[in-house]
Amino acid sequence: MAIILNINTAFEKASINLAIDGKIIAEKQSASQKDHASFLQPAIQVLCEETKIHLQDINAISVVNGPGSYTGLRVGLSSAKALCYALAKPLILLNSLDVMARAIKNQSPQLKGDELFCPMIDARRMEVFTGLYNFNLELISPYASVIIDLNFLEKERENSIIVTGGNGSGKFHEIVKFDNIIDINPLFLTEPATILSENAFLSKDFSDIVYSEPYYLKQVYIKNQQA
Repeated sequence: MAIILNINTAFEKASINLAIDGKIIAEKQSASQKDHASFLQPAIQVLCEETKIHLQDINAISVVNGPGSYTGLRVGLSSAKALCYALAKPLILLNSLDVMARAIKNQSPQLKGDELFCPMIDARRMEVFTGLYNFNLELISPYASVIIDLNFLEKERENSIIVTGGNGSGKFHEIVKFDNIIDINPLFLTEPATILSENAFLSKDFSDIVYSEPYYLKQVYIKNQQA
């Protein structure tokens, strides 16, 4: 029996849950993005009290590690690493786009089996973080930071139905309006992330606690300030 603590602070809404063998037994959420840091530790304590599961009994800790909100990614990973180090538990890192692609497929109605799934995360202006997945959720176009224009996925749109989702997909649909594009929103990420963390645990796909860093996908720019 595997008990996993799953953490997701990569987006506007933060969520944590405890899952046993991939089945969620308790969950807490926070809709205030600016409060992710103050939400996590009290919520974890409440989860443990409600489920009567001690932190030491957890088998692994999973965190959605990006791309996404820069601050949210740092909050989630730092909390997960601290717990893993203190409890001597393995760390599981999940890619946000992988989680979103699974959510898009799960929420898509009447699939034919040849659709492509394209999650999109808002990266300001007309830019998105994205990847492209086949029907088996295999990544067929690498994770990338992309400027949306009329040429985006032009060849793929000619041959396949593209199913999009995420808080950046609206930019795509403002520019490109075709019958073979479907948009799925909002995305429900808790269950897909929990399934992926369970799969990672079973395959022992663990990350180094010391050297793990948030996956920003593009370089973080911090303006120099002088006193």
